[in-house]
Amino acid sequence: MAHVDGQVGYSEAFIENSRGMQLLTCKWFPVNQEPRALIFFCHGYAIDCSTTFKDIAPKFAKEGFAVYGIEYEGHGRSGGLSVYIDNFDLLIDDVSSHFTKISEMGDNTKKKKFLMGESMGGAVVLLLHRKKPEFWDGGILIAPMCKIAEEMKPSRMVISMINMVTNLIPSWKSIIHGPDILNSAIKLPEKRQEIRANPNCYNGRPRMKTMSELYRISLDLENRLNEVTMPFIVLHGEDDKVTDKGGSKLLYEVALSNDKTLKLYPEMWHSLLFGEPPENSEIVFNDIVQWMQTRITTLQVKANNHDAKPQI
Repeated sequence: MAHVDGQVGYSEAFIENSRGMQLLTCKWFPVNQEPRALIFFCHGYAIDCSTTFKDIAPKFAKEGFAVYGIEYEGHGRSGGLSVYIDNFDLLIDDVSSHFTKISEMGDNTKKKKFLMGESMGGAVVLLLHRKKPEFWDGGILIAPMCKIAEEMKPSRMVISMINMVTNLIPSWKSIIHGPDILNSAIKLPEKRQEIRANPNCYNGRPRMKTMSELYRISLDLENRLNEVTMPFIVLHGEDDKVTDKGGSKLLYEVALSNDKTLKLYPEMWHSLLFGEPPENSEIVFNDIVQWMQTRITTLQVKANNHDAKPQI
């Protein structure tokens, strides 16, 4: 399916992963110009990208960026049991395979490639970078899931119980009714309702194996944040109650990257681009575009200097 709406084109298609599962992929692109860079978007837990990101991605396309997304196994319109993540490493393989293939097509090889991820998608970005440390030109991490706040870490007894149940019935939904995460993640009530009414988003209790995998990945990332070497900007709301802003601060402090930026936004919540009032989201959007534009210019200058012949 493909269509054009003014300055922005949109297309989507299903691909088959290594396990024979159909995954939805999507693309937004500027119609009247060649994209100046590529954005590869990684969505968060229990949502999709083809509909949830439909109002945000065109804004980047209007700024001259091509935006690519993929809905993970068990998410959105992709195949698989709803929000069931049996192995996060396989999820990363799916995303890496698709994004790499897009990056290596035709003129895309000449363009800068930025990973962008929100919440759990931030963890995906960091793991994609770990998988191919020299491949990506930068990362945009929006309230990334990369550290569990100390007060949120489960006790050893709870972890043992989760592991026991996970080993017996991995796809079983948690019997614990936690707080409605949308009420903490999204500031605007009408945006919360939009997610609840979206059949491509999941509003039920998390599955045991998924919880176990998210916990495993969070701990792994927290212990290896110093290995991050790509240029990145990490953006976090000061009033975020979903992911720990301390994780973003820690990433900024310990990452080995020599090009890193931290942006903290007072009184903003978790969902910075989707769930905030327009004037707040616009601030975040402009910070992201400006950061990318600076890196595109810098990288182009470096490339031109590298290719230039010495003067005699």
